[in-house]
Amino acid sequence: MPELPEVEVSRLGITPHIKGERVEKIIVRNPKLRWPVPENINGIEGQVIRAVERRAKYLMLVTDTGYAVVHLGMSGSLRVLPAMQPPGKHDHVDLVMASGAVLRYNDPRRFGAWLWQSGHGDHPVLGKLGPEPLSDAFNPDYLFAKAKGKRTATKSFIMDNAVVVGVGNIYANESLFTSGIHPAKPVGSLSAAEMELLVDEIKQVLARAIEQGGTTLKDFTNADGKPGYFAQELLVYGKAGKPCPVCGTELEQMKIGQRNTTFCPKCQKA
Repeated sequence: MPELPEVEVSRLGITPHIKGERVEKIIVRNPKLRWPVPENINGIEGQVIRAVERRAKYLMLVTDTGYAVVHLGMSGSLRVLPAMQPPGKHDHVDLVMASGAVLRYNDPRRFGAWLWQSGHGDHPVLGKLGPEPLSDAFNPDYLFAKAKGKRTATKSFIMDNAVVVGVGNIYANESLFTSGIHPAKPVGSLSAAEMELLVDEIKQVLARAIEQGGTTLKDFTNADGKPGYFAQELLVYGKAGKPCPVCGTELEQMKIGQRNTTFCPKCQKA
């Protein structure tokens, strides 16, 4: 499932090919995505893509009159292809540029989205999101204030998009491990020092993942299949039963918020 680093790499991958291009038409082959593709999505036709921005896991294709909101869902991907490349079974949306290039959206499970926002206000799906994790707004003082008095498991808290966006299951596991914090520890009990370390590790883990993904940017113009999400150097996620990379203790797994959570019982004290 694409998480924030994968979405950011998608943004970086498609931007050089569509920024500054005029949209000739949009082709919607299957409007039945997570939310029905609205008819007003054709407002993008005739417009120039001024920027490709990201908010949480949403991409925004910004024009002078509004912007398209694109979400990759659980299985979606974007590629930039020649117009003559025939669509496949799960190629649901094409954005055809005047240059002949096509931004093609593929989504086998159809849990992604294509939406349209006239003007430049927030689309409703963007309205209640917390700060970006790599921004200055996400800092220890902010997180400490948000966590005050709360008994929520720290892992669940940092995965709440109203608190901070884009810290998905993979990166929550990794950040908590590298900061030495037990995932089930009540977030309100974290010290100021622990909070500072956690914020720093979240930023570092996400930044490293984006950097690793930079090696896959060529895949966004590869006609032989959708871009594969990059192999990541993970320390604990998905490695329950294996030795801890720091102390050698067997990594354990538990469910927090219905999500598999891997941790080291020695390095991460409750």
